[in-house]
Amino acid sequence: MIEISAKLIKGYIYLIGEVVECNITFHHAPSPSHKISQSNDDVFESLAWASAQINCQCSTNVKLNNENTLKKEQFFNLNNTALPLCTQDNGQLELSTKPKILFCDLRLLPGQSKTYTYKEKIPSDSPPSYRGQLVKYSYKLIIGTQRVNSPIKLLKIPLRILPIATAINDAGGLCNDTTEDLAPANPFLEVRQQDTPFEIALQTLQNITARRKPNFYMISNTWGKVARFCLFKPAYKLGEDIIGTFDFSVATVTCVQLSVSLQCEEETTIHQSSGDTIKQSRIVTFNKQHDVCLGLRYTQLVLPTPLHITPDFTTSLMSLRWRLHFEFVTSTNKSLENATLDQTGWQGPADLSVETMVWSLPIKIFSTTPSQVVQGLQINNSHRLLIR
Repeated sequence: MIEISAKLIKGYIYLIGEVVECNITFHHAPSPSHKISQSNDDVFESLAWASAQINCQCSTNVKLNNENTLKKEQFFNLNNTALPLCTQDNGQLELSTKPKILFCDLRLLPGQSKTYTYKEKIPSDSPPSYRGQLVKYSYKLIIGTQRVNSPIKLLKIPLRILPIATAINDAGGLCNDTTEDLAPANPFLEVRQQDTPFEIALQTLQNITARRKPNFYMISNTWGKVARFCLFKPAYKLGEDIIGTFDFSVATVTCVQLSVSLQCEEETTIHQSSGDTIKQSRIVTFNKQHDVCLGLRYTQLVLPTPLHITPDFTTSLMSLRWRLHFEFVTSTNKSLENATLDQTGWQGPADLSVETMVWSLPIKIFSTTPSQVVQGLQINNSHRLLIR
């Protein structure tokens, strides 16, 4: 019996463009009962070969164009890969890295182990991991091995890939410009190494989400001003709190209560072989804050962004955007105009006519470093497979 154990060195969460590293150990577990062997063939356990690759499966509730599927299969050249069985998963193969052979003809004595290190860079044009209502992108590190004249055994390790290319495209001129190259050369200073594109992307991401640019919005309906809302910055990283303030001192209409929700809008566009285009959209609510603001002059918004959500991204199949969805319950009842918190003995009316108004404000959510995401999620990074 051979035990295959795989451990992801940096965890299971990676950014697009990052290198996935995994230690794969093949161990010949000794038999509990001692047996006298007549030949070396009875002692050794052997495997013909083993390889590893990263695959991304795309599944949707709408049948995709068969021509596009055929083109992708020809591009990945599935018939020549070492792991053709991985294509039996549900959905369409969206991405497949080139298989890397770990060994050929491995023979292990009882108690002997052999460890191999697998390294693979996530392609820059990869979609991120996403489990939506209409489309799902799922990543797996697939380790395959086989005995002679035996079926292929697969060990599938789930991965989570976060987008980072969006930060570069949206950065524009946000990168810190420097005139260091124009300064006179100093032979006594150590030459600073050039940053890699991945490090530049991380710095750009930090610059975008760190910029504070307060935006003020006057919220009004047909009866007048409801509130003045201030959002301190429009871009956030995973795990950050969305902070804002509501100012009711400028209102001419009484706001009884309000709620703010963090929502994602998933929109798909699928072109059928018949020439028809299918467009669908779904809105999913994650966190929500509800406040009764009657009698308040000011109140605040503190809405955390969960670590398990997927930041903004766009592919040829779908796009994901984030927004804040507001619901204001207002009333034109005259008895509410003088209601304040410091007033004693005030009693609300028995009947109150109200109106509800809604408003959505687009925001940007970006990725954060995988180490911060891993701290908030308890996931086992070790996986095992027994071959008997």
